[in-house]
Amino acid sequence: MANDIQCVVIGAGVVGLATARELARAGYEVVVVEQEAAIGAHTSSRNSEVIHAGIYYAPGSLMARLCLQGRERLIDYCDTRAVPYSLCGKLIVAVTDDEVAVLDRIADRARQNGVTNLVSLTGAEARQMEPNLRCVAALLSSGTGIVDSHQLMLSFQGEAEAAGAMVAFSSPVTGLRRASGGLLVSVGGEDPVEVRAQVVINSAGLFAPGVAASIEGMPAHLVPKPYFARGNYFVLSGKSPFSRLVYPVPVPGGLGTHVTLDLAGQARFGPDVEWIERVDYSVNSSRLPRFAEAIRRYWPGLDESRLHPGYAGIRPKTAGPDEAPQDFVIQGSDIHGVSGLVNLFGIESPGLTASLAIAECVVKHLTP
Repeated sequence: MANDIQCVVIGAGVVGLATARELARAGYEVVVVEQEAAIGAHTSSRNSEVIHAGIYYAPGSLMARLCLQGRERLIDYCDTRAVPYSLCGKLIVAVTDDEVAVLDRIADRARQNGVTNLVSLTGAEARQMEPNLRCVAALLSSGTGIVDSHQLMLSFQGEAEAAGAMVAFSSPVTGLRRASGGLLVSVGGEDPVEVRAQVVINSAGLFAPGVAASIEGMPAHLVPKPYFARGNYFVLSGKSPFSRLVYPVPVPGGLGTHVTLDLAGQARFGPDVEWIERVDYSVNSSRLPRFAEAIRRYWPGLDESRLHPGYAGIRPKTAGPDEAPQDFVIQGSDIHGVSGLVNLFGIESPGLTASLAIAECVVKHLTP
């Protein structure tokens, strides 16, 4: 016989843990099932750890709305829980006159999204702030920062467990089917355990479309095709040339090969955009020359020998390289008809920033 549980959250990434915390604090009995042996083993720990200001996203989109809401909640959360973060600021730079118009469009979109602290700078003003920078104009986002994503996830996990949630590691979901009183979730490998849950939150990140496709009764046309956009990172040895994050204008599929800092001040460059067919976290070292070329556009003083392969992450895309940019998808039973199921698709950047707001949105989907 199946074990009964009120709510199962699939995936212990930053969004899954934030959602488990929100559900547990709302009084739900929660079990998080995670296929890996630790939290955040995929997208949540393989990113730039940036607190986004809400600049780039389509006005009215879930990405725009939840990024702004989530940023305020995230900063308050970090302040009150002593999670390390820094609002170091970011410069978005135009390195040619043709790119100035792109900055203007970015600034206009940011205003539509409610971002009020974006400042336009001349090239000379930007270089006063960052002497190693080459650009003809820039936008300064003082509301952008960085956060220790692992400490954040540990805090979410701790608060979820303190509210009664449990996290089961090395527990892959191998099957989902409808049953009387909820969904039957098969967990484990050779000898799976079957759990009957009233509510299932599919927060499996890269694997969320596959989980959804396996659910009996899930309309196939509502399950997006997964696309994997690998982002390679290269770490810079020695002192960082910049005290802020520096971003070029965006490129298709990403925000350009930018420089971010960790909380110790070490610089890392990336991610680029490399479309791949399967999950593979190896760093493609052959891309170093194109990294160097992209970086030298805004930092001509780069010594390529200081760049070393760092790590790679994969964006859980639901739109391919030649398709329009995606939005977050938070899909409840009112859309797909499977009672008690909430699917989260395409939760890439700014998912870390938006995690607490996404969690609140999920709980609202469950409230009559």
